[in-house]
Order: sequence, then structure tokens, then C-alpha cells
Amino acid sequence: MSSETLERIARNKNVARAAARQLSMEQLHKLAEVIGEVIEQKKDEEIQRQEEEAEKARKLAEIREQITEAGLSLDDLVTEQPTRKRGRPPKNGSKS
Repeated sequence: MSSETLERIARNKNVARAAARQLSMEQLHKLAEVIGEVIEQKKDEEIQRQEEEAEKARKLAEIREQITEAGLSLDDLVTEQPTRKRGRPPKNGSKS
């Protein structure tokens, strides 16, 4: 089953019902079990992602606080701004 078909089923209850009519009760229960497991896995992944973002934000705030306490600014940490090359690169790389 393609992802497009799954998306159609997920978006429209009547399409889902029509697809479910083709399955036996045993298959429907198995499908519900599998979908439940997938939902739990996605929840766990989302919780982990949020925890990682919170940890990253905490570390960033800590570093900013340390910079401020030391009497520094971000300009003090970055000595030179990166230079950008202007214009387009040559079409024929190494022709003389």
C-alpha cells in the first residue's frame, strides 16, 4: 500500500471504512494493534526530541550566562567575520 493511499485513508473516514470492509475482524484488530504501536513509537520519539531541544536550550542559556558573567560579548568570541566571495564561479573551471 502506498503512502498516498494511507494518507487518503487517514484524511477521510468514508475511505477508511471502505478499506476496512475488505479486511476480516482479525485483520482489523491486528491493524489497530500495529497502528497503536506506531503511535506510541511516534509519541516516544517526539518526547525525546522535545527533551533534547530543552537540554540544548538550557546549555545555550548557561553558556550565554557565562559569557555575560565574564564580561564578554559574542563579538569578542568571533575575531573576524567570514568573507563572502562575490560574483559567479567561472563556467569552465581550469581553462587558461
